[in-house]
Amino acid sequence: MFYALAGSWEAVWEGASYPVTLPGTLDENNIGYADSGEDQRLPPGERKGGGAPIAGRFTRKHTYEGPVTFRRVVDWQPPQGRRVFFQVGRARHLRLLVDGQEVAPFEEPTISTPYVFEVTGLVKPGSQVELISDNSYPGWPHDAIVYSSAATDETQTNWNGVLGDLGLRDEAPVFLRSVRVYPGEETLSVQVEVSAAQAYRGTLSLASPALAAPVERAIALEPGEHLFQLEELPLAAGVRRWDEYEGNLYQLIAALSGSDEKTVRFGVRTFGAKEGRLALNGRAFFLRGEANCAEFPEEGHPPMTVEAWRKVLEMYKSYGVNVMRFHSHCPPEAAFAAADELGMMMQPELSHWNPHTAFLDQESLDYYTAELRQILRCLANHPSFVMLTFGNELWTDEEGIRRIHSLLDMARAQDSTRLYAWGSNVFYGTKGCDPESDFYTSTQYFTHMIRGTSALGENDPGRLPGFINNKYPAPGENYDASMAQLRQTYQKPVFSFEVGQFEILPDFDELQDFQGVSDPANYRIIQEKVRQQGLEPVWKRYVEATGELSRIGYRAEVEAAMNTDEMSGISLLQLQDFPGQGTALVGMMDSHLKPKPFAFARPEAFQAFFRDRLVLASLPRYTYQAGESFTGEFFLANYGKTELSAPLEYTLTGPGVSLAGSLPARPCPAGKRTPLGAVTFQLPALEQAQRLELRLAVGEVENTYPLWMYPPVEPRCPASVYETRSFDEKARQVLAQGGKVFLAPPADKEHMPQSIGTQFTTDFWSVGTFPAQEGSMGQLIDTQHPIFQSFPTEYHTNWQWWPMASQRAFVLPRTIQAIVTEMDCYAYLRPMAQLFEARCGGGVILVSSMGLQDLQQYPEARALLHSLYQYMDSESFAPQQELPPELFASLAP
Repeated sequence: MFYALAGSWEAVWEGASYPVTLPGTLDENNIGYADSGEDQRLPPGERKGGGAPIAGRFTRKHTYEGPVTFRRVVDWQPPQGRRVFFQVGRARHLRLLVDGQEVAPFEEPTISTPYVFEVTGLVKPGSQVELISDNSYPGWPHDAIVYSSAATDETQTNWNGVLGDLGLRDEAPVFLRSVRVYPGEETLSVQVEVSAAQAYRGTLSLASPALAAPVERAIALEPGEHLFQLEELPLAAGVRRWDEYEGNLYQLIAALSGSDEKTVRFGVRTFGAKEGRLALNGRAFFLRGEANCAEFPEEGHPPMTVEAWRKVLEMYKSYGVNVMRFHSHCPPEAAFAAADELGMMMQPELSHWNPHTAFLDQESLDYYTAELRQILRCLANHPSFVMLTFGNELWTDEEGIRRIHSLLDMARAQDSTRLYAWGSNVFYGTKGCDPESDFYTSTQYFTHMIRGTSALGENDPGRLPGFINNKYPAPGENYDASMAQLRQTYQKPVFSFEVGQFEILPDFDELQDFQGVSDPANYRIIQEKVRQQGLEPVWKRYVEATGELSRIGYRAEVEAAMNTDEMSGISLLQLQDFPGQGTALVGMMDSHLKPKPFAFARPEAFQAFFRDRLVLASLPRYTYQAGESFTGEFFLANYGKTELSAPLEYTLTGPGVSLAGSLPARPCPAGKRTPLGAVTFQLPALEQAQRLELRLAVGEVENTYPLWMYPPVEPRCPASVYETRSFDEKARQVLAQGGKVFLAPPADKEHMPQSIGTQFTTDFWSVGTFPAQEGSMGQLIDTQHPIFQSFPTEYHTNWQWWPMASQRAFVLPRTIQAIVTEMDCYAYLRPMAQLFEARCGGGVILVSSMGLQDLQQYPEARALLHSLYQYMDSESFAPQQELPPELFASLAP
């Protein structure tokens, strides 16, 4: 029986009494101080807030760190002869007093698992219960907890309160404290904990449709806590396996004769490694991961019901995710129950983010040992729970590593049906793989990257690291070279860490959705900057252009990982906007987990390449000259559950181009990438540039690649145009005489002092977190401009723009009408352009920051420069805006 205590309570906070509703938090009950953005990791007396409004994260409407007492009178008579327990689904540091007497916890207390106190003989009608909740975590590792996603104000908030089940339950004097089911390939092992307040003699029995036969064991108990292990119980014939996107579940009934009965739900599956790859039920699969950082802006805490979590996970699943990583936090058990039903895999972490001294103090070691032990106990029956790491981006010394290895041994001894690792991106990958960990997840192996872009360090010059921004693009990129280095020392599964982080400009329509505990003042600050720059009429287009470019980057990352046979997968950061750390709006979904209302954010568009089976192309590049021939190699990445064998059908189509053919069927086993063969394409000698589409299909598995074809041209500046690399005196004279000027300085800081370096992708995470980056966000292109009649383009950056997009952009004194606008991050929102035109001094001028004359080795750059020359030599070269000569003199002196 459960006696619910949800409802009205009294909160004693800062010496005053307030009515509150529990379950709930102080934030939800409108209790606390104004949020000034203080650093949670500093002692209270040393904290300095930046004041309101907070620009780098959501503002809590109410905030408080410290103890608060919740109390109420219980009007309940416990049944005669029964034991009574007080339970709370989730809390911070929590103590219980009954009529002034403190009660010791019955289960080890942690912020990641339920609280249970035995109150047998203490509770009676009229008893006053008091819960002392303290989110300053006395006796626990405060800084590591509040830095983690479990308690940071950057996302979840360091809420104070109680959540989930809240009430009293009664049990028999001898009852089943826990029943844990551990599946193997052909057997089950079951652990049963029995709590006995008196001696007991009887029978322990187990029954389940998944077992070949019921199990009985005679037992005799003295008062105390007892553990029974029933090993190697044969499975029934035809048992359905729990699998990816298949939530096949069974029930097991455990009973103590004459005393107690308990029903648990579980799934039959194995999870481990096979030939250096992650394997589910003995089959290698490709991890398509996503990091959840506990962003729940309405409540400021994770939901506590299965129904709510089912909606959350179904949304991630719609984008192709099969594994959820919970960044430095462990969600409530309801999340795992929902994942069990959906066939989603889960990778929780300890509530631990200590990039300096992980596990070095005894307080930290003791707490995280208890948290690890309790997570493994409480979540044992969930087949969705497949991996666990000890925190995010930990850093420690040799003693810390020794302690980590002891924890790994403890975890495996307690539960060998899951995989464990020392952490995610430990030492930022600079010290390589941990031989004791079951898998390795990081950005790199020493200096060898296993993701396509990364943060720019404070002392690093140039563009963001990684192949996407530094290597001329071609389908078929992979990390084979990095994995060859890694495999010299480590043979276990490897997957990349926090891949993506491509920032997208914010859609302010989300502002209307904020009704709860969070105030999006940081969004409004950006919105006001947009107003001041006069960008409101075109802002939606800015959002779309950055979103499309972000998705292009994500696809490049995913395909590079799928093209790397030694990698087990890719874990993203992230599909949901992150509201803190400088405001990192990197998601296809907004902070409310709603797909953004643009084509780039449609789940089916992302799932087109984020899936278990994908046809992959390896090509020399994305751009070609008309009449050229090139060879493509093709592969099928088959991480589905069955072999696939069908011909490869291919087409290459576009205006004036129609090529088609097929390659014979090849067996493509599940769990690997199979070569399908090669095809040589001969492009026709067309005189017009065209965008082509290469479509590949093996049965129902499809993929498409954009390619661009340009006629052979040798750009020549027309005699009617004065071309110059600086705004010199002759340029002034030509304009004064009503002539035409093409101002095209070399793309470097010396020749363009009022400029920034640009890159192909949008910026990384946020400039607030990584201020060394320039902040460019990609191009917004005026596709209706006559220049693009012979240079096919979309309104956003795509691969044919890579050489030009990777140069520089002018920083302008005000917003102007540009042909190619370089969008800026919302930290700055500087007016910028790469290509614009104007009337000046009686003449007309076209200005480029892309250094086209120095990019003539690329067919796309030749084609664009040729198009510019054609345009300037035509009557269409008649810009409307008037700009002063002083502007051009400042841009290219």
